[in-house]
Amino acid sequence: MPISTDLSSFSNPDYRPGSKLKRALWYLVNTAFVNSYFLPVSSWKRFWLKAFGAKIGKGVVIKPKVNIKYPWFLEVGDHTWIGEKVWIDNLGLVSIGKNVCISQGALILSGNHNYKKPTFDLIVKPIHIEDGAWICAKSVVVQGVNCGSHSVLGVGAVAIENLEPYTIYSGNPAQKIRKREISE
Repeated sequence: MPISTDLSSFSNPDYRPGSKLKRALWYLVNTAFVNSYFLPVSSWKRFWLKAFGAKIGKGVVIKPKVNIKYPWFLEVGDHTWIGEKVWIDNLGLVSIGKNVCISQGALILSGNHNYKKPTFDLIVKPIHIEDGAWICAKSVVVQGVNCGSHSVLGVGAVAIENLEPYTIYSGNPAQKIRKREISE
């Protein structure tokens, strides 16, 4: 008989994303100010993210209903846009460069589970989105992926491997479509 998944034995004692108090306080602040329509002003969102340890550059635009798991694992460069309903599920480091656009509903997922283990162990790897990249609406970037400088991940695409600089990708899994040319 094959071995089956047993979620009752799931345990990740080595993963410590912060104290329970810190996580609880962030949950309240995130719900009230970042992941809400209550206060749609980017400056307040930047303030709260920095207060909880995020490194946020100047001119960062954060739209309403953005959900950020742990700001202390987040770095965002200057003049980056984070669109409405983006979910940054950063169980590990997520670094986002300068002049990056992460469009509405995109998912940035730095954690996953090992489906080969009956205990469904947690896997956490960093994500790096380099300067000038565009993560289009409803697309997904998974753990361990590096999105190269000025790469484009098309609408609804899923990046499971690194994206080359100045290259456009589409599909699930994301495949190279063509080179990105930027003209004046």
